[in-house]
Amino acid sequence: MTTISIRLDDTEKKELEEMCADMGMNISTFYMIYTKKALRDRRIPFDIVAPLDPFYSETNKDYLRKSDRQIKAGRYVEKTVEELEAMEE
Repeated sequence: MTTISIRLDDTEKKELEEMCADMGMNISTFYMIYTKKALRDRRIPFDIVAPLDPFYSETNKDYLRKSDRQIKAGRYVEKTVEELEAMEE
């Protein structure tokens, strides 16, 4: 048997202890279950993804292309911040 030490933020550790207690287990059992699942499936048992910056989403790029075409065609209106604020009222 081997002992593994990990560092957790105090708040996250407390939340994890409470969650595990609600399920009738402790943190050690939680990690044992996680480890067995990962070894059995030969994969991390949840998806890890890097969220795409919404600026580069296809929807936003399409919107930017459309705006660029409108500007090049002279189809835009210039307003100052003050004018926009006045319109809001």
